[in-house]
Amino acid sequence: MEIIKEHRWFAPLLSVLLVCILGIGLYAEVQQTQNNHKNAPMKSLSWSGNTSVPTYGDRMGTRNGSNRTSPIFVAAHGQPSWKEIMPTPLPASQMKQVEQARNNAVTGKKKPEVQHSKSAILTPPTTIYFTKTKMLTQNDKALSTWSYPVSAKELLLLQKIVMAEAEGEPYEGKVAVANVVLNRLRSASFPDTIQAVIYQKAQFSPVANGRLRRVQPNQDSIRAVTAALNGHKAVPDNTCFFLSLTLAQDLTVHHSRTKVKTIGHHTFYK
Repeated sequence: MEIIKEHRWFAPLLSVLLVCILGIGLYAEVQQTQNNHKNAPMKSLSWSGNTSVPTYGDRMGTRNGSNRTSPIFVAAHGQPSWKEIMPTPLPASQMKQVEQARNNAVTGKKKPEVQHSKSAILTPPTTIYFTKTKMLTQNDKALSTWSYPVSAKELLLLQKIVMAEAEGEPYEGKVAVANVVLNRLRSASFPDTIQAVIYQKAQFSPVANGRLRRVQPNQDSIRAVTAALNGHKAVPDNTCFFLSLTLAQDLTVHHSRTKVKTIGHHTFYK
């Protein structure tokens, strides 16, 4: 008992020494961690030494469940920069594509489709070229056996007959009607001018009922005629007839001619 009384101060002293040793060890560990953090690359989000590609958490900068803005993290590693917390922004070109895709998804719009040939040709030719069996493109005019100058009056007349006959038809149906007129112009069985072909008796119903005089060609009709004059063909060169089976009163063509194809409400024949 005397020994215990004489050395009763030893236990508190030992406790103080243990606390000091633990404190020094913790301080040294914190300092070492801070040094490692300072030496780590600024763009890395991993303070534990992992150099793999970072996975971004929420806007507070969490990764693997740790919050990089928490007081404990800041005390141990310092205040992280905004570059460490936020993902690297995409380039402006990619951001525009992402934004457009997001808007299309919201509005239900589809990816823009490539416009077909109706908008590819903007200027009607002043002269068209033929062989005995077909109409040629402007690029193949050297192969022609004869040519035909298209006046402004006949250009408008061709646009009006396409509008009158095929206003509610698909674009290719409008081109096909223009093809029929030009095929007749080439054929020896029909008149030799566009005007004479269109005004030939009992051939085009809008001429007889007066609709041809009243209509004004829309943009689709104008583009379709321009395409046909430049050699675009919705029907073959031997196609010289068409009619609507639901509206036509005379079905002689249907019964006497060979069907080529149907476009919209019109059936075309050779």
